[in-house]
Amino acid sequence: MTRTELERYIAETYNTDPDYPFEDSPEAAVFRHANNKKWFAIIMRVRRDRLGLSGEGKVDIVNLKCDQLMLGSMLMEPGFFPAYHMSKSHWISAALDGSAEGEKIRLLLDLSFEMTEGKGRKKT
Repeated sequence: MTRTELERYIAETYNTDPDYPFEDSPEAAVFRHANNKKWFAIIMRVRRDRLGLSGEGKVDIVNLKCDQLMLGSMLMEPGFFPAYHMSKSHWISAALDGSAEGEKIRLLLDLSFEMTEGKGRKKT
């Protein structure tokens, strides 16, 4: 799954547009709930070595809130990493370079949305 594919999925599934709150990282896209403004996903571009990956350059990732019971097994899957720049006990990062399975990213995205939802707007 690519960044473009994920952004399209979020727009179609949750009717949510990205917010770009960071001046120093203008490509970082935050996706929030309309009712409580909590983040359920953030897409960023990070240096590969920040994730322990070899090679030069950067990779797009998505950070998603994750159930603590799922973290261990998800981290054993290709393309999934301890959360970059967020709580590693509550969030997980997935590479958007094709190494993480798209269905697993969508599953985690749906769970992240539910875990951060609170009361109010539901998935459409």
